[in-house]
Amino acid sequence: MSKRLSVVLLLTLALVVMGASIVHAQDAKRVALIIAQGGLGDRSYNDSAFAGLTLAAAELGVEVTPIESSDPVGEGEQLLRTAAEAGFDLVITLEFSHFDPLARVAPDYPDTLFAIVNVQVDAPNVVSVLFDEHTGSYLAGALAAQVTTDSNVPNTNPDNVIGVIGGVQSSGIDVFLDGYLQGACAISPDINVLFAYSNGFGDPATGSELAKAMNEQGADVVYQVAGGTGQGVIEAAKDGGFWALGVDGDQDYLAPGFVLTSMLKRVDVAVYDLIAQLVNGELQGGKVAQYGLDKNGVCLSEMTYTRHLIPRAYMDKVAELKAGIIDGSVSVIDTRTITEEQRTALFANRTCAGIQELADSMK
Repeated sequence: MSKRLSVVLLLTLALVVMGASIVHAQDAKRVALIIAQGGLGDRSYNDSAFAGLTLAAAELGVEVTPIESSDPVGEGEQLLRTAAEAGFDLVITLEFSHFDPLARVAPDYPDTLFAIVNVQVDAPNVVSVLFDEHTGSYLAGALAAQVTTDSNVPNTNPDNVIGVIGGVQSSGIDVFLDGYLQGACAISPDINVLFAYSNGFGDPATGSELAKAMNEQGADVVYQVAGGTGQGVIEAAKDGGFWALGVDGDQDYLAPGFVLTSMLKRVDVAVYDLIAQLVNGELQGGKVAQYGLDKNGVCLSEMTYTRHLIPRAYMDKVAELKAGIIDGSVSVIDTRTITEEQRTALFANRTCAGIQELADSMK
């Protein structure tokens, strides 16, 4: 069976399933959501977006169809074209690698609105949805740096070392990692932040191995930015008695008492907001929709299982930094915006000193 046919059959099946379960008026808006690498069930990015999609279906009277592929990267253009040809009013893709295929596809379907998350595509019928992941990750790094050497906090050791594991190296993932580094350095300029990439978003075993290796090097807080792979990081933290940091969705419940907090990237908020604008006739292409701390687009979790374990002063410091970011008195570098020369220099010295050099080069 050809890839083209498999995509068509997948979409047709999704339409049949959704059509059987949701009944709307004939003029109801129709929305497709293309799922990214890692797939549904990642308890993270994709599941958060799907939650926003299903809430919109329940509350806004729209017909929604999630579209999954075993190869969302390789089949990107086919997925986008098939969804457009199926007559959806809005096609949202969660896959950041679709920026190039979407730039080719969008002009061929001027009556279809597209939205892409995590990257900007300049086209009159495309809405680019961006998040300030660097600011939310900054807060996570600041909290981790305060906790890591405090012997009164469970799951810590005396070493001033924390870690972070990304999925696939890209500017969209690195913005989390570099924000985390900046937040940690704001608290402790001598902290050692370990970096690693799992090279995938659906491999918990690799996530576990990387997290255990970091813990052996002294890291007692490990931030996962790797989708489904990150579930292995959280399991390793639980098994090894150290802290994990969740991402995208609230993952604190996955290992109560071992997930310090989660950096929420409210993709559910963005997806619901886009659909609400579509229904109200307000959604326009050619624009960037930005979601930051001020719009609750990124934030830390409520820390239901851990807040009572963390000194009040640490949480007050995080709140102070958050307010400073919002009012502009605290600056966090979005490394998606730096030059290739600056990026190369930072990667050669991904430390607090390297971050300071980057900041100095931007003055």
